[in-house]
Amino acid sequence: MPPIHVPPTAVPPAHVGPFALGTFAAPVGRPFAGLVTGEVVRELPGTVLDLLADWDAALPRLGELATRVGGTRWRLDDLRVLPPLAPGQVLQSGANYRQHVVDLVAAERHSVHGRTTAEARADAEAMMDERIARGTPYVFLGSTRAVCGAYDDVRLPARGGQHDWELELAAVIGRPAWRVPRSEALAHVAGYTICNDLTTRDLVHRADLKGIGTDWYASKNAPTFLPTGPYLVPAAFVGNPMDLRITLRHNGVTRQDESTKDMIFDVARLVEYASSVQPLLPGDLLLTGSPAGNGAASGVFLTAGDVLEGEISGLGGQRNRCVGTED
Repeated sequence: MPPIHVPPTAVPPAHVGPFALGTFAAPVGRPFAGLVTGEVVRELPGTVLDLLADWDAALPRLGELATRVGGTRWRLDDLRVLPPLAPGQVLQSGANYRQHVVDLVAAERHSVHGRTTAEARADAEAMMDERIARGTPYVFLGSTRAVCGAYDDVRLPARGGQHDWELELAAVIGRPAWRVPRSEALAHVAGYTICNDLTTRDLVHRADLKGIGTDWYASKNAPTFLPTGPYLVPAAFVGNPMDLRITLRHNGVTRQDESTKDMIFDVARLVEYASSVQPLLPGDLLLTGSPAGNGAASGVFLTAGDVLEGEISGLGGQRNRCVGTED
């Protein structure tokens, strides 16, 4: 059964700059790329991925279209909001918020190694300072098949039970990037969107493969486990990606509330690192990590009927209802 649409009631479109891009579906007809200005969506030829393939030419053209009358237009409320693009690949950054990682390491040092709370926290902070000075980002691949819309239902699989949220800023690549230096990296980012990189915590570590590492395939890639969007907002309208607020509410309770300033490796460094391993292409999605406040920290996990609402300043917001596999 496909995800059930939840109407976009939480996010005023005016918060996403002069214009944004998205993919939409009318009650009848095929999905289409749309130019969002206020509460109006103008149909565009081709796909968002087509626009990203020639982003240097597309961006000024979109700016002109945003000021014109005519063309096929829709009221935003009359459309289903789909993921803004079909990404070529999904790259996910782990352990990239200082406060988040300090909390995790300190808890482990306190419970497993018998360190006092103060000692455990000092150990964790020293580790993070060392990582910032000499470490490299931790990036792995996700599945494009986990992507769903910003207002679609999230289907909680029966496999595993500790389903958790991870709201993240995601950079959308707009120009090919291969071994780009950090100083030039942001020029390859077309824009930004929101991703909630859901994780089933009790599937992360394999009991039958101790010491091997993490099983991100099983724990992160269930269908609908990557709500994305609602829009792609051009980088020029976002401003400094390292000064955005990330907020997630679970059943109305604020769980995550942090600035992107807390990233260990900034967006430019992540692009530099990811492009040193393989070429990045227009339409690739680079998630930048999740701040503190995940359910694992408090032992609170998702169940059917829960509602997640996430926002990042300047990018709009998401609202996803959780349903069970049998719903």
